[in-house]
Amino acid sequence: MPTENRPAARPRLALVPGDPSGIGPELAAKLIANPANLAAADVYVLAGEAELRAIADEAGVSLSLAEQPSSEAAAVVGSRFSDREVPRGRVSREAGERALADLTDALAMYQRGEVDGIVFTPLNKSALHLAGMHEEDELRWFAKSLEYSGTTSELNFVPGLTTSRVTSHVAIKEVADLINAQSVVESIRLLHSVVQGTGVESPRLAVCALNPHAGENGQFGREEIEHIRPGIALAQSEGIDASGPYPCDTVFIRASDGQFDGVVTMYHDQGQIAMKLMGFDQGVTVQGGLPVPIATPAHGTAFEIVGQGVAKTGPSQRAFEIAVGLASQKMAADVA
Repeated sequence: MPTENRPAARPRLALVPGDPSGIGPELAAKLIANPANLAAADVYVLAGEAELRAIADEAGVSLSLAEQPSSEAAAVVGSRFSDREVPRGRVSREAGERALADLTDALAMYQRGEVDGIVFTPLNKSALHLAGMHEEDELRWFAKSLEYSGTTSELNFVPGLTTSRVTSHVAIKEVADLINAQSVVESIRLLHSVVQGTGVESPRLAVCALNPHAGENGQFGREEIEHIRPGIALAQSEGIDASGPYPCDTVFIRASDGQFDGVVTMYHDQGQIAMKLMGFDQGVTVQGGLPVPIATPAHGTAFEIVGQGVAKTGPSQRAFEIAVGLASQKMAADVA
């Protein structure tokens, strides 16, 4: 288990191998087979040594494992269900139970002060719900498990750009009622902080409008006038470089040209469609606003390629790097 004898600058990350029926375990093995990752953080893997080595053999990588982490080895924490047989390449309750147990144990490690951040490889929502997760997504499950009631939002990353959402997994008919100056400024603050954690000292943030043509001065709706602009003004009064509201059908063109480091969107698909077109195979999701940094690749479990050793690590590697940056940021803030 973690010890207190570690360099202050090295964050400690719990690595959860995701849904064991998918490519998550392969991706986790490939992450800890990368010497640069072991050099960047103390890594604690929630899996058994035997299963990790079997997965590594299948993936064609070699692992350095130990009881304690170092710049040359990952620590094997184990899993309550590492010996349970789980069907591969399909949705199952057994896989969901393993994933929930591992995530629960990773959160417990954070609560005991043993890790500074969490990375998990892809999960399957259907398996999680079969296993008893009642929340609409992992973010709400994390918040409930941590008894956290503050502002949260999924943040999505592609290289050079990050998005946050004022609303997320809600019906479109409910979106307008959930937009107000406070919810807008909270989403801006959260995005500003997270982008800073990735190494951008002064993030340039754009804020999307809700209505077509940014409402055309109230002709197509007044949310921009009554709620979004006041939220932007609050952020600007705090020294945040936020501007808008911009029509959502053009703001991502400007963002893709490098004019912005982040975009605040009003609802789920307003940002997700653009981000997935810009970099579906490079996307990362951060469970933003929680007291512990949590990052994961944005793609799914890819059941169709399980066991072939061909899963690409790009998004998982980026998730690992973002978690290192956010955990380091949190460590520095805790010391200050």
